[in-house]
Amino acid sequence: MKPLHRHLVNTSRKVLCTAALAASLTTAAVATTPSTADAGESEPSPDSPQATDRGDARLDLPAPVADPQVPPTTTAPGGASGIPGTALDAYKRAELSVAAALPGCKLPWQLLAGIGRVESVHASGYGLKPDGSTDKPIRGPRLDGNGYAEVRDTDQGEWDADTSYDRAVGPMQFIPSTWKKWGADGNGDTKRDPNNIYDAALGAGLYLCAGDRDLSDPAALDRAILSYNNSREYVNTVLGYMKQYKDGGVSEIPNPPVGNYPTPPVTGTLPTPTPPRQPVTRPMPNPTPAPSKPATPTTPAKPTTPPAEPSKPTTPTTPTKPTTPTTPTTPTAPPAATLAKVELVGASGITAEAGSAFTAAPKVKALLSDGKPAKNQVVVFVVGDDTTGATRFGTSDSLVVRTDEQGIAAAPGLKAGAKAGAFTLRATAYGSVNEYTVTFKGTVTAAPVVLARKGTEQLDVVVGKSLTGVELFATAAGQPVAGLKTTAGLVEKDEAGKWQPVKPEAAAKGPYFKGGKDGAEKLTVIEPAATGADGKLVLPELFTAPETLPGTYHLRILTAEGVALVLEVKVTAAPAPQA
Repeated sequence: MKPLHRHLVNTSRKVLCTAALAASLTTAAVATTPSTADAGESEPSPDSPQATDRGDARLDLPAPVADPQVPPTTTAPGGASGIPGTALDAYKRAELSVAAALPGCKLPWQLLAGIGRVESVHASGYGLKPDGSTDKPIRGPRLDGNGYAEVRDTDQGEWDADTSYDRAVGPMQFIPSTWKKWGADGNGDTKRDPNNIYDAALGAGLYLCAGDRDLSDPAALDRAILSYNNSREYVNTVLGYMKQYKDGGVSEIPNPPVGNYPTPPVTGTLPTPTPPRQPVTRPMPNPTPAPSKPATPTTPAKPTTPPAEPSKPTTPTTPTKPTTPTTPTTPTAPPAATLAKVELVGASGITAEAGSAFTAAPKVKALLSDGKPAKNQVVVFVVGDDTTGATRFGTSDSLVVRTDEQGIAAAPGLKAGAKAGAFTLRATAYGSVNEYTVTFKGTVTAAPVVLARKGTEQLDVVVGKSLTGVELFATAAGQPVAGLKTTAGLVEKDEAGKWQPVKPEAAAKGPYFKGGKDGAEKLTVIEPAATGADGKLVLPELFTAPETLPGTYHLRILTAEGVALVLEVKVTAAPAPQA
């Protein structure tokens, strides 16, 4: 296996800038500077420093933010559907980058989001900024063995501001020694900062994928999360959030503002997390006693006096005025339209000659859920599966563009690689929940070979002498063509003006190549050696005999594809001997 960071340098433009920065930046590096040479060579295990008991970075946040209810693996956790826009973008960009560099890992962004949710609530409460940094540092408890694992200082306080013991740092809570090995640059600012969520998300992806893991395998996924934090409860919690996000319960929310919470001190013992509040058991009220049985009525005695005259009926009361009906509530506005589709504009196949620009820019159209064009939508174009010798947008294999008023995004400036082959161009747009991708099939055809001789194409030779060291060069699209096979032969024009091999009678009186045993055979056609790595072709020695007639002859060098170069050979008579 290649060193992981070295591999990432080879695909250093895969990770694209955030949507907020897309207007001013086009691409960002995956890892602009490699870290240690052995980074990513081995699979981290549950006994790695990263997996030790490292406490909770959210101790300085209030309980509603820092201590959400731990969800069961199969139940969507309450309040977990909102992810700050910058954090969501960082997770998705990290997935894109790792997929480009390590396609066998199959890292889902929802796994990174699950870890980010557990470790720092997506940097909520710390003042997450659009560039991925935070207003307040995110530091876990001091790992001094007092209630947590003991990890002596490994970074001289560079990231955790503690020169005695280590602390987990940043939104993904990296132990400094782990970051030193797997840290990466996820936003293209040439830095590897564990406190930046773009860098931290990419670093976490590299760490989880180390050792050629395939995270589509549940066992490998389990080992990867345990190597991040060796706790079964932690694994179940991360998987619970990951499932929620995969099932579509994600909505992008604004980055929360920084909270006015105390930052854990650099030294001393930190307070332990407040345990979740237990539900208060309240006694049920006494039930209402059953009504007693009514007594049997007694028979009334007969009146001794005549009954009194009935009283006049009372004036009926004025009926109560009916209450005014309540005003009906204003109907809730329908939800805003969201990105729902990306489709091809034009053909799905694009073709160009090796080394040349594609004449038509690939185009896609983004549509909203109401069928209208998605204006100003970010679309990411990425070249992959490339066998053409680097088809690129300038110097990068990726490009970020925005859709126009019609929802159309075009990717100009695509130039074919130097050799014939194929590639795939993927255009992806990210919605709040899903991503939408369409694919172009790219074909690069071979550029025509050009044969040329430096200097004049006329060769001069005196009767009885020979021509040696004649050099030609084969190029295609300005690049040398190695291994090209040709034939070299004397030709003459027929009545139609086309070049044909010389007739036998003319061949006996003209220049020739030597062949056969001991070079005794005179040949008018020969196969020179193939061109070298520099595209150079050296012609065999061309002879003339005393009986060769002075005049102009023609030597044609011909490729199998029919590319020809005709050289003029001028044979002059030998000077008369001086008296």
